[in-house]
Amino acid sequence: MRNNGTGRIKDPRVKAAGIVVLAAALLFYPPLASNAYAFKIFGITLFGDNEDTVEVIDPVRYDVTLQTGDADKDLKGRLESAASLVTDEKQPVSGDLGVVIKAREDRKRLIAVLFEEARYGGIVQISVAGTDIDRLPPNPTFDHSAPVPVTVSIVPGPVFKLGSVRFEGDAAGRDPEQYDLVPGGEAGSRLVLRAGERLLVDLKDEGRPLAKLTERKVTADHRTNTIDVVMGAVGGPVAPFGEVAVKGSRTVDAAFISRYSRLDKGERYSPEQLKKASERLRELGVFSSVTIREADALAPDGSLPLTIEISEGKHRYFGFGAEYSSIDGAGLEGYWGHRNLFGEAESLRIEGSVSGIGATTDVSTFNYSAGIIFTKPGAFVPEATFESRLEAKSETPDVYEAQSVIYSATIAYELNKTDKLTGGGEVAWINTDDAFGKNQYVTLSVPLGFERDTRDNKLDPTEGYHATLAAKPSYEVLDGTIFSSFEGSISGYLGFGEEDGIVLAGRLAAGTLVGGDGLETIPATRRFFAGGGGSVRGYAYREISPYNGAGEATGGRSYALGSFEVRVKVSEKVGIVPFIDVGTVSTGIVPDFSDIRAGAGIGVRYATPFGSLRLDVAVPLQRYDGGSQYGIYAGIGQAF
Repeated sequence: MRNNGTGRIKDPRVKAAGIVVLAAALLFYPPLASNAYAFKIFGITLFGDNEDTVEVIDPVRYDVTLQTGDADKDLKGRLESAASLVTDEKQPVSGDLGVVIKAREDRKRLIAVLFEEARYGGIVQISVAGTDIDRLPPNPTFDHSAPVPVTVSIVPGPVFKLGSVRFEGDAAGRDPEQYDLVPGGEAGSRLVLRAGERLLVDLKDEGRPLAKLTERKVTADHRTNTIDVVMGAVGGPVAPFGEVAVKGSRTVDAAFISRYSRLDKGERYSPEQLKKASERLRELGVFSSVTIREADALAPDGSLPLTIEISEGKHRYFGFGAEYSSIDGAGLEGYWGHRNLFGEAESLRIEGSVSGIGATTDVSTFNYSAGIIFTKPGAFVPEATFESRLEAKSETPDVYEAQSVIYSATIAYELNKTDKLTGGGEVAWINTDDAFGKNQYVTLSVPLGFERDTRDNKLDPTEGYHATLAAKPSYEVLDGTIFSSFEGSISGYLGFGEEDGIVLAGRLAAGTLVGGDGLETIPATRRFFAGGGGSVRGYAYREISPYNGAGEATGGRSYALGSFEVRVKVSEKVGIVPFIDVGTVSTGIVPDFSDIRAGAGIGVRYATPFGSLRLDVAVPLQRYDGGSQYGIYAGIGQAF
């Protein structure tokens, strides 16, 4: 883990601190303030009613009895959850007809649940005030002296198995077992529907945009408790992408949108390409919605015309926030940005922050940072993104003090949907005061990188891996020192159980610094340290380091890190994560593993639409003398 000065620990004895983030830009947005009956942050109601009050006209209350026959525990739970008469029993409906409408909708839902469980002989009967809903008059009237009695009676019936399976048309010749349709096997309706969807996807993946299912017939045999499935499809011709039209653009250039989508005319039709193009356009941040529509018929030249329908969002944005730590003091940050500077989704962001306010009255010990970042997507070619960044920092962690001004310009090039190359140049002025005294550095660097990302979800992955390689050859101008850093990391994920209720996650990382006559010839901000929420939890930020005879952290030339987590969902939104982190930092260019530090702990995750809220508590297993005894870490998203 390279020390890049993004955090601060004033005292190695600091154990934990409370952090409060204020979403000030939202709080002061007038349309929201005018109707603020309740306030939520991260999905949690802080004050006010959790649900809006809806007035019901002619309210009628009912009392429901649910009879599930010989259903097992799991099926009974599914039926209870599907029956809105049960889940909404405390809420009145509108009029007597409202009871009947709710009952009829429930019957459809309950039958669907039985079919999903392969119980095609199941029976669902619902009566209101003793009369079957199919025998009630169009406008029924019930006695309101007490809640209207409703009885839901379910006979689940036997579990059916799959009988014969036949594919017809352009689906003929395909193996039904490849679509999980195995004679004698499971026969739930979801399985059959999913098989049809997968068949259609496979046909379209062959470059056939007009493929469609022509038949999906399921016949139940109640004598043998089996179902026979007939599935037919027509593939249609293989076709390339055709002309791409753009609708809805106002300030973003339509030609840029078409070019950046990379839906090149003449390239063979691919649903995956359409999905990737849609994701790529959304990631620009300038559109509130993106939809790519396919034409219903091929053009005269045999190609498939496409239309990209977009809705532009607000291009200018700003925000500010505050944080407070009972030990480290308060921090302030603010930013302003523009997402479409010149009409082709160029972005400009100006940001600044100060932290450590109140921890001391000496303003020189505060941490300061300011930056300007310009990004140009589709630079030179659609696959390339150019970024120019100017940053100024003043950092005062325990191990050193540093002031720096850094300018960098890089280009990222997407090789394919998983791989990306980056390269560029950087010039930095760095002034440090550390274990080697006061020093100034001027470095010229050429950062290079490769990234492969196969994760199914960047915020909360359950499968795949993420690997990075980075090299940064550098030349220190004042002393003529040549040195280079090389780093690599890989994170992997493997899910188990229903809906990946348990996920094993692991990360390995290593780095080395070569060149330079001694550690003092390399800026402290480029040497390696470890410890803290981003590496070995339980230790203070940058606490893991080689130390000199005076007990001062010097940083190292190499490091190795490992982190392992078991992410367990205990409910739809809450998860528990036991973990262990291991790391070492050495003065040699290869880690000697003579001083291995480990931290272990447990964390809690709370799912939100923008990522999991994370709270981890960890203890060091090989504590430094006078070092931290435990650490508490909070953030958004998984630890890695």
